[in-house]
Amino acid sequence: MDEIYEAKRLDEEAKTNGKEKKKKKSWDYDKEIARLQVELAHLQAWVKKSGARVVIVFEGRDAAGKGGMIKRITEKVSPRVFRVIALPAPTEREKSQIYMQRYIAYLPAAGEIVIFDRSWYNRAGVDRVMGFCSDKKAQRFLELAPRFEAAIVESGVILLKYFLTVSEEEQERRFKRRIDDPVRQWKLSPMDVESYQRWWDYTRAYDEMLRMTDSNHAPWWIVPSDDKKRARINCISHILQSIPYERVKFDAPDLGKRQKRPSGFMEDHTVRHVVPDTTP
Repeated sequence: MDEIYEAKRLDEEAKTNGKEKKKKKSWDYDKEIARLQVELAHLQAWVKKSGARVVIVFEGRDAAGKGGMIKRITEKVSPRVFRVIALPAPTEREKSQIYMQRYIAYLPAAGEIVIFDRSWYNRAGVDRVMGFCSDKKAQRFLELAPRFEAAIVESGVILLKYFLTVSEEEQERRFKRRIDDPVRQWKLSPMDVESYQRWWDYTRAYDEMLRMTDSNHAPWWIVPSDDKKRARINCISHILQSIPYERVKFDAPDLGKRQKRPSGFMEDHTVRHVVPDTTP
């Protein structure tokens, strides 16, 4: 009996230690992400004041965590400065244009950071694998992309490119979680299912894309993302290190005094529709 009791005690102790370790890790993440978001606010102030132009491209495997990454970058800053571009499938008119044309329209003006949630690299990934463009057009894109990006950089734009990777096992786990969780089911598209089934087709396409479009003026930065929290911390830290921003002094406004209630002011007692309080 003593041996059984001791085994149970050790098992409970191990579970408790595991929970405490997990809690500590979560707390450390929360603290670090909060610190980085403060720095992103300082970056925003510098971009606005200096008139800098920044483009951040996020590509990667499906379910690698691009959406969560972008959310953590943008949730504490202004959408007027940090603009997220996630383009839908091209229209018939856009299909007749020069391929890069619709992306050029979204490049930043002074004081803006544009984040592409997938970008012109669709041509080298999903378009190529799914047959939405010919292999000849995909190859031509891979030849031209570095020159296109050189023109962007030479114009004074800061261009950062990140590719999020995830293992086969972790991607499958995340897809199954989306299937089982109603609040995540919208994330699972027919294209996700295709990317799951065509893992090695996408592997070949991405390998060639990274090899042919990695350049000195616009290198690819790989973000291992099996651990989403670690990936976010590492990637946001790298963004901040890659942009030579400075902290801008905040000129706090003087709120002054609120006007006094007018002596003849009468309350409006018109019946209004108020949202019911459903909280316990």
